[in-house]
Amino acid sequence: MSYSNNDSDPNQPQPGTRLYNPYQDLHMPSQKLYNLSTSPEFLFAEESLRQRRSWGENLTFYTGSAYLAASVAGGAAGFFSAFRSFEPTDTIKLKVNRILNSSGHSGRVWGNRIGIVGLIYAGTESGIVAVTDRDDVWSSVAAGLGTGAICRAARGVRSAAVAGALGGLAAGAVVAGKQALKRYAMI
Repeated sequence: MSYSNNDSDPNQPQPGTRLYNPYQDLHMPSQKLYNLSTSPEFLFAEESLRQRRSWGENLTFYTGSAYLAASVAGGAAGFFSAFRSFEPTDTIKLKVNRILNSSGHSGRVWGNRIGIVGLIYAGTESGIVAVTDRDDVWSSVAAGLGTGAICRAARGVRSAAVAGALGGLAAGAVVAGKQALKRYAMI
């Protein structure tokens, strides 16, 4: 077995990589350097062509973020409603208990309701993107329209139509705001 001498030094980073020192925070001399890729590595070439979250990631993101935002808003609403329900004879322990119970209850209720809307939106948007094979503003607006209609379908056609229109407008506003933020706020 012979040793072949390459002109490239193994301790020098290759193009598109950076040197990794696992001991950098230990303030010791480095034992070994590793070349790590600076770009994402894909198992299949088709994955590199699509720069979009999968339907499962979409489902998790929209449901989780909707639940979290609504839980915080519901907790804040419960906090203020607990203050309005104080009685002059309440002790500090009773006041704290009332605040915690009211905030927790309102946060759970709001979070569950809006989390379901996020779940329906994610499923609708993923379905539209899968059918049309396009991920653009109109897919998001159509998903908002469908989500509003689905959420209010049990209350009648008129209510579903109004909620669908509001959902489409809300989704369009969010997408337009996101595009404006990318264009003007990000450097």
